[in-house]
Amino acid sequence: MAFPAAPSPCSISVSVWVSVGGLDLPALLVLLLSVVAGLLMVLIFGYSSDQKAIRVAKDQLKAQLLAVRLFQDQLPVVLVSYGRIVRSTGRYLQLAFKPLLIVALPLTILIVQLDRYLGWTPIPAGHVFLVKVRTTNAAAVAAVALQLPPELSTTAMVHMPEDQEIVWRVVATRNGNYDLNLGSPDQTVSKSVVVSSGLERLSRARLRGHFWERWFVSGERVLPRDGPIESIEVDYPSRSIRFAGLDWNWIWLFFILSLVAGFLFKTVLGIEI
Repeated sequence: MAFPAAPSPCSISVSVWVSVGGLDLPALLVLLLSVVAGLLMVLIFGYSSDQKAIRVAKDQLKAQLLAVRLFQDQLPVVLVSYGRIVRSTGRYLQLAFKPLLIVALPLTILIVQLDRYLGWTPIPAGHVFLVKVRTTNAAAVAAVALQLPPELSTTAMVHMPEDQEIVWRVVATRNGNYDLNLGSPDQTVSKSVVVSSGLERLSRARLRGHFWERWFVSGERVLPRDGPIESIEVDYPSRSIRFAGLDWNWIWLFFILSLVAGFLFKTVLGIEI
């Protein structure tokens, strides 16, 4: 008999949603994280860049743009100004590349980790969801079986040997963190599934190989290389965040709010970007 898996120490379980100013918990988290990220990006850029050189490059660029506008009826002056604009732009990009790279690396890691919480919602109790398994060959499709804890049950199953896939339709009767056990005659592996109405850390897939894909979508150990299963996926619903009367993907909302916060902080702190 399979039992529910122990809750992950990294998970955030929130059974009661809070609302401040009409924003629910995910929207409040995105707003807070965007402001903090905007401030940190500006500070990191300021400390890792040559502020004096950037200021000079921007002033030169502005001067040449002004020259194009003032002397637009003098073709030689305009052509010289355009050449200097290209040179000043290249100089600015050269100065900004290193600090932007320093900002981008931790920001990417942060977004990948936050997407485990904010990109998808757990399965609601009583709702049907799909479990999809891809095997290494068509013959293995018939050999893989799904074993569920008592709180979960299957309502349908489809074998697709031509696609090397099996799909189960599953329903959960109550909230919890569970392990789905998938067995073949040679090996048994598991896949976590979260049934909850709160905010949880989710792993949509468990994969074999596919390093970069695993880094972005999976929070679980790699599948055994010698097994018949290539991947196990749980069809979690995608999350939409309500903000300013619109439904947002959290990453777009995070980028926009962090950019707005960054421009505000750069003005207050006097940092050139």
